[in-house]
Amino acid sequence: MDITIKLFERGDIAAVLELLREFAEYEKLTQFLEVNEERIETAFFAEGSTVEGLVAIVDGRAVGYAFFYPNFASFRGQRGFYLEDIYITKSMRGKGVGEQMLRELARLAKSRGYERIDFVVLEWNTTAIDFYKKHGAEMDPSERHFRFTDEAFKALAQ
Repeated sequence: MDITIKLFERGDIAAVLELLREFAEYEKLTQFLEVNEERIETAFFAEGSTVEGLVAIVDGRAVGYAFFYPNFASFRGQRGFYLEDIYITKSMRGKGVGEQMLRELARLAKSRGYERIDFVVLEWNTTAIDFYKKHGAEMDPSERHFRFTDEAFKALAQ
């Protein structure tokens, strides 16, 4: 299986929007899904936009995406990415797509001089929690906040 991870482009909007709908269903949050093609276009491609994305392609089809933007951890003085979403379609989970996307995100962060990736996982999503912990993420149980820093960050960015 050939997995390609690429930066999110205008031509990917429709496919990623469909994946976003799947993600909202998976997380039982469809009542909050208001995004449409126009809003994605503005968020990602308008002048001054800071949000970016990656898209995973297998056999010419988008099977996953990640949305992220710069953030800053004030207490540690570290710049990084905040990973807003990462989603892999159900049929492709467990095949290395998520790991490849995470690694590409870490490499991109490192290339910009960033030192971390922060994100939040819903408490019930133990599959995701186990996945992130397997790759060295630390969790603050009081806020369900994960981060890749230090050795885990460096290992991902290799």
